[in-house]
Amino acid sequence: MPLYMDIHRNVKGVTSEKLAEALQKDLEVQDKHGVKYLKYWYNEGEGAVFCLCEAPSKEAAKAVHCEAHGGVADEVIEVEEGT
Repeated sequence: MPLYMDIHRNVKGVTSEKLAEALQKDLEVQDKHGVKYLKYWYNEGEGAVFCLCEAPSKEAAKAVHCEAHGGVADEVIEVEEGT
């Protein structure tokens, strides 16, 4: 299944606690869209969040965030894992 990285920029008030809550909500609805969220990274000072998932399409990856907590990525790109 393809891998996608979604990028959220200028997220106000991003903290590890808030991201953990958002991820839990993603996990609760991801199966409905055929998506599996794998990992996330963030930079609190920059207000940037990066989420990696396996998904059948960009649209499916976007749908999980939208349904789970209303988060909308600024960009979603297909990526390949390097060695």
